[in-house]
Amino acid sequence: MGSELRGEAQRDSSEASCLAQARPIRHRHRSRRHHQPQPRSAEPQYDGHMEHRRVGSSGLRVSVLGLGTMTFGAESDEATSDAILDRFAASGGTLIDTADVYSAGRSEEIVGRWLATQPDQGRFVIATKGRFSMGEGPSNSGAGRAHLMRAVDASLRRLQVDVIDLYQVHCSDAETPIEETLEALDDLVRADKVRYVGLSNYTGYQFARAATTARLQQLTRIVSLQAQYSLLERTIELDLVPACLDEGAGILPWSPLGGGWLTGKYAPDRLPTGATRLGEDPTRGVEAYELRNTDRTWKIIEACSTIATKHAVALSVVALAWLRDRPAVCSVILGTRSLQQLDENLQASDFELSPDEREFLDQASAPGIPLYPHGFIERYGGNRVWERMATRNEPPPIGA
Repeated sequence: MGSELRGEAQRDSSEASCLAQARPIRHRHRSRRHHQPQPRSAEPQYDGHMEHRRVGSSGLRVSVLGLGTMTFGAESDEATSDAILDRFAASGGTLIDTADVYSAGRSEEIVGRWLATQPDQGRFVIATKGRFSMGEGPSNSGAGRAHLMRAVDASLRRLQVDVIDLYQVHCSDAETPIEETLEALDDLVRADKVRYVGLSNYTGYQFARAATTARLQQLTRIVSLQAQYSLLERTIELDLVPACLDEGAGILPWSPLGGGWLTGKYAPDRLPTGATRLGEDPTRGVEAYELRNTDRTWKIIEACSTIATKHAVALSVVALAWLRDRPAVCSVILGTRSLQQLDENLQASDFELSPDEREFLDQASAPGIPLYPHGFIERYGGNRVWERMATRNEPPPIGA
């Protein structure tokens, strides 16, 4: 995987450099905030400033918290969606992430109509995605040239913009050569329809191959990866995070609260009910109750709760603050369907964990690494990236 296959001394040095650079530079001095919960009736006051970071080593800058819009047009009607967008903008947030498949295009349309009313719309970074089916026919899905070209034109119309700031391939496509996908993305940039390109839901080897191919063929480079990442789901640290560090790509985590698990709303061995995502469907997706009702999950939630109680903040604020400062993370995508959820999560933009608190959460959530090949490579190849990211607590149990 890129430079990971180079000599031991060079690799150890590059890892140290990447991980050091991955800790974001603060753009203004901030002391640790100790949030006091506001009364439910209080309207939150925002000063319009939020930290911004570069997406990897590119020139694109985004707010440290981004707004995901998957609920728009489905769980959130247009009036609620507009109110969420207004509040996010007031907080200083600039990255708005959507996709053509969200609510069959309605999410993009809602974002587009709202954006058209903004006198300073140029300050927002609009990111969208394409790859999944938006209609009948063999070329209406996938990461091939025909579909991507049509998908971008359709997204531009729904968003009511001339150019998309960040266009992301929503998932890998086993039936399309990666060269075709990359050439199509390059043509879209050259046609001034897209400014930057990224990938979403790729494996480590797929991302590394795509990024390397783009570089070697002098095509528009991949600047970002959008992937599931949270205290509960740290699998991407095995290969994807090291690949992003090698390639200078930024990470945009989705499902940063594990589908609501890291809000503390669920309980051990008690099937969710009521107006929550799992209450409405306990078998929903990768966050299904039976999949995550484990000792590790409750250990992580307890650790977050301990810190949250100490600082009088919501459990979600602690979980988001931990993720915000992970290596290569440039913006955490918030998924919300109400103003109350958004206001709570926005507190994570400048809530600081102490080194001891961060280590406490690292240890509680460490998923460990496979004995082979990762443990073998750490023991005999001198690769220390998983130790530095605290992906594992103990060295691999391999003898001399």
